Formats: sequence, C-alpha cells, structure tokens
Amino acid sequence: MQIKHIKSDETLDNHVSGEVLYNGIVLPQEWPPRNLTISPELAPHELNVAYGVDDPHEISAPRAPLPVPYLAAPPSVISIDVGRQLFVDDFLIEQTDLGRCFHKAVKCPDNPIFYAETPLEKPIGRLAGAAPKSGGLWWDPRSLEFKLWYESGWCEALAYATSPDGLHWNRPCINPETGDNQLKLDVLPDSSTVFLDHATNDPGQRFKMFVRSPGHWEAGIAFVSVDGIHWTTPTPSGTSADRSTIFYNPFRKKWVYSIRSLAYGRTRHYHEHEDFLTGVKWEDDEPVFWASADDLDLPDPEIGYPAQLYNVDAVAYESIMVGLFEILRGPNNAECANDGRPKITDLSLAYSRDGFHWDRPDRSSLIACEQTVGSWDRGYVQSVGGLFTVVGDELWFYYSAAQGGCKDTDPEGGMYANRSMGIARLRRDGFASMQASEKGGTLTTRPLRFSGTHLWVNLDCPEGALQVEVLNPAGEIIEGFSKSDSKITRGDHTKVKVSWGNDADLAPLANQPVRFKFYLTNGHLYSFWVSASVTGCSGGYVAAGGPGFWGGMDTD
Repeated sequence: MQIKHIKSDETLDNHVSGEVLYNGIVLPQEWPPRNLTISPELAPHELNVAYGVDDPHEISAPRAPLPVPYLAAPPSVISIDVGRQLFVDDFLIEQTDLGRCFHKAVKCPDNPIFYAETPLEKPIGRLAGAAPKSGGLWWDPRSLEFKLWYESGWCEALAYATSPDGLHWNRPCINPETGDNQLKLDVLPDSSTVFLDHATNDPGQRFKMFVRSPGHWEAGIAFVSVDGIHWTTPTPSGTSADRSTIFYNPFRKKWVYSIRSLAYGRTRHYHEHEDFLTGVKWEDDEPVFWASADDLDLPDPEIGYPAQLYNVDAVAYESIMVGLFEILRGPNNAECANDGRPKITDLSLAYSRDGFHWDRPDRSSLIACEQTVGSWDRGYVQSVGGLFTVVGDELWFYYSAAQGGCKDTDPEGGMYANRSMGIARLRRDGFASMQASEKGGTLTTRPLRFSGTHLWVNLDCPEGALQVEVLNPAGEIIEGFSKSDSKITRGDHTKVKVSWGNDADLAPLANQPVRFKFYLTNGHLYSFWVSASVTGCSGGYVAAGGPGFWGGMDTD
C-alpha cells in the first residue's frame, strides 16, 4: 500500500483572526462567508429572487464541489477534548497507508414502523400519510421515551407520538376538542422541524419548532414550548421558500436556519443566531449562499436530470456536525403527477468541523428510495429533525418515504400519497473506518492536545490486532508508550480501552502536543478518543440521544 502524507498549513493563523473553535479551527473575520460559488459562469441568486433556476433542464454550467478550508489548512495542533474522533476525512491524519472504507445503513426488515392508521392520518378525499418532513424525533431523558413530531395527511396537520423503544408508537390524546394527537396550531405544515434544546436556561423554550406553510416566497413561523405539546404564539421569520428547516450547532451555540433558495436549481442559504426567536427575524440580505448539489451528484441514469439539493438537516454527533443532504434526481412535479409516482430523492452524508463548510467524500446514498411500484419507500425519501438516535451499539436513522398513489383519483396525481416512516441502522461511529489487510499498516495523527487520561477506540478486529504508540510532535517515541509496551487489542468493540504494559495512563501527557501512531492488521478502526473517565464516556454529542444518555451528551 502507498503511504499517504497529508499536508498541514501551519501559517493559517497568520491569515485569519476570527473565532477559535473547540478543535483549533480558526474562522475568518467575516462569518458566515459570503464568497461561496460553485460555478464561475453562474453567480448565486439572492435569496428572495423568485426567478432563480427552478427547472433542472436549465442547469447547464459546471458545478464544482465547494471548498472545505479547514481540510486544506488544518490547525497545527488539534484539540480532541470533545467527543469521539471520527475518520470521515483527513483532518486528524498526518500519514497513513490504511484505506478508508465508507459504510451503509441497513434498512430495518420491519419497515415501515410508523404509517397512516387513524382518521387524522387518512383524511377522506385527501392524501394519506403519517411521516415527518423533517419534523423531529428525539429521546427525552426526562420522560424516558422517544418523542416524534410528524405530519398527518399531506400539509394537513402536525401531530405527536411517543414510544418506549423507538419501534412501537403510541398516539396520546393531546387535543380534547378532537380526541386525537394533533397539535393545536393554527398553521398548515408544508415543512417543519422540532429540536429538543438541552442547553436552554428557559424551561418554556425546551422545545423549538420552525414551520413553513405551503407557498413559494413568504415567512416561516417559529414556536417554542415547555413540553412539545403546548406551543407559544407564532413568531414570523424572514423570507424563505418551502422546505426550509433549522438545526442547532452546540459547538458554537448557534441556531442555524437552513433556507431553501434557487441559486443552481434548488439550493440552500444559511443564517445563524445565538437566540432562536431573535434569529428567525432575518432581513433578506442576511442569509448567505451555502450549499448545493454539484457535478459529483450524478443524475438518475433513466431520467437524466441534473441533481438538485432538496434539503439539508444536521445534528451534532460526537466531535462533528453530521448532515444529511437530500438529493433530488427528478422527475419534475408534472411528470410525477402524470405517472402517479413520488419524486426520486435519497439521503447522502455530509460532515462539517466548523458548522458551515461540508465535506462529502462519499456521494453514494446512505438511504435510497427503492423506485419499485408498491414499495412503501418507492420515493420521496426525507430525513428527520435530529437525524438519528444512539441505541446501544447502533445509530438508528429514521426516515420518511412515499409509496405514491393513484394518478387518476388522488390529489396531485398521488405523488405524495401514502407516506410512512422507517429505520435504517448503522454501527455506532460507523460512517467510515480505516481498514488494514492481513499485512497490516499504520496511521499517524497530526499533533493532538487533550486533557483526559485514558485512550479508547471503536474497533472491529476479531482476527487481527491493534497496538498504539505515543509520539512527541517530532515523531519520537515517548518512553513507556512504544509499540512493544502496547498491549494487543482485538475483537469487535464499539468501545474498548487501549493499555500499555506498564499500566501507565496518559495523565503525564495531558495538555501538551502528542501524536498517536496506530498499528493495525486485518481490521477496521472507526474512531478513537481520550476520556477522563474510567467508563470511557467521550464528552461528545449524541445526535437525537437514546436510552442511557442525559442532556444530549455522552457523560457519566
């Protein structure tokens, strides 16, 4: 195998003087940046201009992937005190001859786990459906249950459900007037997002919701709630298009408004603020162009439309932001209605270490629609607010999809008919791994700084072995932490401690730059982290949470 050297630009700090992030990345003074463009032939349209390119046939100029500055010029020393450190990119890696392997989520055989059953979800003469778009699905550590906010019917109403295990769902009666689980809101939902805010000091704002009603360019509506059932009076947002959503970046304590725009077909603009209700009142010139599909997003071979970016949902997981890009591959609405089929959308992963720039190293679908007549997830695959929960050693990605309906009798040709929700499962930290053959290989990190004492790894290596050296920044072995001192670690573990023969811990090396050198044979290394706890908790974020987690983080 060829050894890969990844360059680090130690002069980065001389060129920027903005906010320093938890991992050592330094932001530019102008934030968010306003200079992004994916095509020199096409400048992004302003957010509020309704004459943007909405017909995919009109997308003809080259669309290059957007740059990720912190990968081109990573910090000279990277802090790893927050969360598990994932190998989704080369940010942590100085040198390696291991190969990176991307992994796929596996759809649950019992899908769909949630579907239209009640009169609220099966309105007479209209489209049936029970699925979030994006809605929200969270583990609530106070009530020890999963909570779901979803759309009943199609743009009909928002509703609420709970589950003890994330699989079997109850529809509590929260609306005495109608005797059902409909939220009492005077709004029609075309898109909504609900976030459980663990960090707020205001109990009345523990749950936050952003809703876009049907329409093209108009205001969205923000609500807050003490319990996720009873919501305050609405606060109107700035101008946005349908399918606009929100998420929270806890690393920077910012609410992010993911606003649908029309720069290169369907695209996204970005706005951030530390206060949810204040930030939602943006002016038209405040959001900046942010994200788009590009030429690496291949069209469906049978349709041939250039791909577009339908939506971006995101959440904090361990030490990074994980995003799901909903990629639209056609057909257009008129063709779908004529054929009685849902649009083709699928979900692909994106990663960010600064909360704005996205790296998308694997353009294949994490969750794809089946495109088969009769399949519950034939098309229109959508992510869920919160993205995924952490259940034991797995990540559970909840997603909604449409079966479609009758083109002759259903409204809009049935393309949005019969929407349900399912689960796709992935190993914890299982987005990407560094893989070694039987001959083995090594991976040496860039200089890292930590305050913990115990090294832990996520490792799948039942027939191989892992050993770890600790080096100083010059690459010299630190006494007591050589390969010969390192005990052999093997087996399949999402959390296992690395030890050295003299039972030394890393306390003497805390708060000074060191490198880890991993020696791996015949296995996969998914992540590593240094914990101050003997239990191995990472101090990182756990997306939408899960049983055993309190406050949205992996803590004792």
